[in-house]
Amino acid sequence: MILKNRMLNEWRLFWLIAGPISIAMVVAMIGADLSAATGVSSMIQLSVRCAVPLLYIAFAASSILVLFPGPFSHWLMRNRKFIGLSFSAAMAWQLFFIVWLVTLHSDYYISEVYVLRDAIEGVIGYLFLIAMTFTSFKIGRKFVKPRAWKLLHRSGIYFVWAYAFSVYWWNLFFYADPVFIDYVYYWGGFLAWGARAAGWSKKKRQFAEKSAPQNTTQPVLAVFGIVIIGIGLVAAGFGSTWRIAVENLLTGYAVTRIPELYLPYWPFISFLPLFVIALGIFIATRSWARRDVVSYSPDRTV
Repeated sequence: MILKNRMLNEWRLFWLIAGPISIAMVVAMIGADLSAATGVSSMIQLSVRCAVPLLYIAFAASSILVLFPGPFSHWLMRNRKFIGLSFSAAMAWQLFFIVWLVTLHSDYYISEVYVLRDAIEGVIGYLFLIAMTFTSFKIGRKFVKPRAWKLLHRSGIYFVWAYAFSVYWWNLFFYADPVFIDYVYYWGGFLAWGARAAGWSKKKRQFAEKSAPQNTTQPVLAVFGIVIIGIGLVAAGFGSTWRIAVENLLTGYAVTRIPELYLPYWPFISFLPLFVIALGIFIATRSWARRDVVSYSPDRTV
């Protein structure tokens, strides 16, 4: 089977992905005017566009296995580490160009790019990425306990996914001139999260059926949950219609001044539709209520 080919697994897969990305970066550098800040900025954008699909794939891999068990999903799960490392390699290029922009074009960076909270989000994201990359190897993994390793990688990939997803959400629903790839990456990030949410829901249902085979569905809760999910889906597709009203409602107060400056993603506007969908999924899963069956035998002695 082609997915068992050595070239498509482990470190060979890493080089098969990271190698062409690096070649593309070098070729693009030759054609870019790196003496200008805009040229360096274009390289930052290119490196991100190469990296984000790998992030989404690594983020959704475990859930794809739950939803669609089969040869491809098992291959994806086996190689999730190396896809993640390929993402790290692409992001290393981005970090290289960011440092280039900050050091050699500091005036442009401060006047056109710098926003304190964005910088905080970026720094935290890179700290997570560095820690996750280091602990993906045996030499790094021995410094953390299994539970801490799991917490680091789960929280880290959620944080980095959230950064990419929020960037493309704002590109679509804040700026006036989104391009086609903004739509692709926004909905790609949405589907990656959706896979995780659906995978969680499927596991909850399987657990309910296993622990209580005579479970029965409560249709009112199920319908209510589906309606809420639908509201979240509509909100996810039409962010520009409600963004300003919600932003005005959640910001501009004395009590929110500090989080507005320093707290990553505050006030979480780009994630509000996802919170609504998650609530709907939670309510739908609660519809699987256990029907206790008590058997009675007149011959039973106490």
